Amino acid sequence: MRTEKAAAPPAGRDPGRCYVAIDFETAGYSGNSACAVGLARIENDRLAGSFYQLLRPPSSRVLFTEIHGLTWAMLKDAPTFAEIWPECSAFLEGAHYLLAHNAAFDRRVLQASCRAAGLPAPEQPFLCTLRGSRRSLPLPSKKLDRVCEYFGIALTHHHAASDAAACAEIYLRLRALGVTDNQMLL
Repeated sequence: MRTEKAAAPPAGRDPGRCYVAIDFETAGYSGNSACAVGLARIENDRLAGSFYQLLRPPSSRVLFTEIHGLTWAMLKDAPTFAEIWPECSAFLEGAHYLLAHNAAFDRRVLQASCRAAGLPAPEQPFLCTLRGSRRSLPLPSKKLDRVCEYFGIALTHHHAASDAAACAEIYLRLRALGVTDNQMLL
């Protein structure tokens, strides 16, 4: 994980807070069908590192290829969720909150994947940047790609690493607009 020195955060912010944005791509409708995970860490109000991994889903039937571009040929030799969980868990260590754009989806996938692997799910509460965007942005659509376009954030949509990094950037922009963690709490 790469860390950077950051300027002091604006007044009213806790510089010790750590957040991790999480994004999953799924191979099917089941919550435990994760086929990619992306994580982006925020420390001292700056992106401080990222993690990305393709995952072998529990079934060789991969739906949504037209959305995320992933196929069974690309995933069949990837590690399972259980195999990469120690790395993910270490990346989440010290995080006060988990972030996601449409956090209900990513929380469901995380919890189902942990349950299927016999692992305890992380205890951090989720903040939802979709919820924060709905509260504060004058856009007809608050989908990730539209919010990124509004803020000028680079995005390779439906690539878990890019989506997680974009979510982290959106979180920082929403906070700068005065949206609070409580307003994004899932």
